[in-house]
Amino acid sequence: MKKFVMIHDENLCIGCQACSVACKNENQIPSGVFRVQVHAKMSGVFPNLKTDFTRASCVMCEDSPCVSVCPTGASFKLANGITLIDEKLCVSCKYCVLACPYNARFVNPITKAIDKCTFCYPNRKGATPACVSVCPTDALIFGDINDSNSEINKVLASKSVEYPKAHLGTKPKLGFIKNTKGGRYE
Repeated sequence: MKKFVMIHDENLCIGCQACSVACKNENQIPSGVFRVQVHAKMSGVFPNLKTDFTRASCVMCEDSPCVSVCPTGASFKLANGITLIDEKLCVSCKYCVLACPYNARFVNPITKAIDKCTFCYPNRKGATPACVSVCPTDALIFGDINDSNSEINKVLASKSVEYPKAHLGTKPKLGFIKNTKGGRYE
């Protein structure tokens, strides 16, 4: 059984937003809302400045609070670890929006259903998501953690990968390699 994982290497990300544009195009996301964004945060004092680029999207929690609070079963998990939303069952009650500790869900202004990152699974069935395929610096790595020869396993074995809000115990499947470039004031 495949288990999909994604890693965002903050050292390679240049904040170009190609991932966000590719996602919007692939998934027909309307203006004003996003499934994926890269946020830039500058810190330090000149000349010791540092810019961190962090990905904001669904992190595909293994223990998904959004799924457990959904009263209609519209939010559900696939065996491969991807969390999806059935728009036909979604009543847009927003319980999942409130339950998500990553602020990754939103109301799609066209469908009126809740929307979020899907790793492009409905369109690509486990192949490389649009955001990963267009990243000009290869800052995004995606793959099957159960494939011992996959690139994702090589990265996990060789680099320190952290998971957002790990203390919450949701077991995210989107990890990041912390930025070590820039000012050394920390």
